[in-house]
Amino acid sequence: MSAPAPQQPERATESRQPRLRVGIVGYGLAGRVFHAPLVAADDSYDLVAVVTRDADRADQARTSHPGVEIVPRAGDLDALGLDLVIVATPNATHADVAADALRAGSAVVVDKPVATTASSARQLIELAESLGRSLTVYQNRRWDGDYLTASRLVRDGALGDVHTFESRFEPWKTANRAGWKSEATTAEGGGILFDLGPHLVDQALHLFGPVADVHAEIARRRPSGAADDDVFVSLRHEGGVRSRLWMSHVAGQPGPRLRVLGTAGAYVVDGLDPQEAQLASGTSPRDPGYGRVPDERHGLRGIGAEARPEPTDRGRYPLFYEQLARALRGDGPLPVDPRDALAALEVIEAARESAGAA
Repeated sequence: MSAPAPQQPERATESRQPRLRVGIVGYGLAGRVFHAPLVAADDSYDLVAVVTRDADRADQARTSHPGVEIVPRAGDLDALGLDLVIVATPNATHADVAADALRAGSAVVVDKPVATTASSARQLIELAESLGRSLTVYQNRRWDGDYLTASRLVRDGALGDVHTFESRFEPWKTANRAGWKSEATTAEGGGILFDLGPHLVDQALHLFGPVADVHAEIARRRPSGAADDDVFVSLRHEGGVRSRLWMSHVAGQPGPRLRVLGTAGAYVVDGLDPQEAQLASGTSPRDPGYGRVPDERHGLRGIGAEARPEPTDRGRYPLFYEQLARALRGDGPLPVDPRDALAALEVIEAARESAGAA
């Protein structure tokens, strides 16, 4: 019997259970692209309400999700009997909005970063534990196809003993985008280290474990920026692997998305996982082509000229919400332990200290 076959009865059983009632706080990029489409495509959930004061975003939500209720304040969700609240607000508000939702009785998903300081993240986790509520963090890049491929190769020993992991997000942006990110200071969760760092650090920690040493170079190169836009972080993991992480808005020629080096060869892949672009363009997670990378964009595995294409595993962002539904029904762990997000914030704070950044 093929591997997917046993999963079909499980999905069918889940779909017969009452749907989990969901509210999303914030309908910018995160709420509109990364959360709402995944929730809407999963039969375990019912997207009940969206919190936004922006008339255009409210119209977008109504058009994409007919029947959804639009409310102006997060507190308006309290009376709706929600099972889950998704926090997709500006970074500086994540911890407070999440805490209020936990106190109101809902399980909570917080978009990354879970908070702007490790201390506030720790307090939020302790609050959830004291209330007996589920709290998780949306580290969707764990389900990027290229990262899943790299993880598989490391796990299977296909690269030998891995000694170096390199990972980059380097989108070229000569000017700050409109919205809160253009004005937010570091203290308010602004800057590329808070924006993309949680993804890169989480991937490294998830794959290679805790770190013993952190070195960083942090710069603000665009004159219009209020926070950092060009960052390099080097991590020495307790197990001996070295992770080198780049994030930049000023790299005219980006380096490889991932490069994993081991004693038996390397895995190198360029370009971005397609899921964000697909979700932004309206592609449903149920589409057969969702998360798939064209053959010509597969990475290479091997040594030098002998390297051959390594098929990229299918990207699987929907697995986050599938696993969360099971966890909320008492069947398995949360998709992301919030203490993993706390560990990533501790690394980010160590990076700032290393670079002498405020």
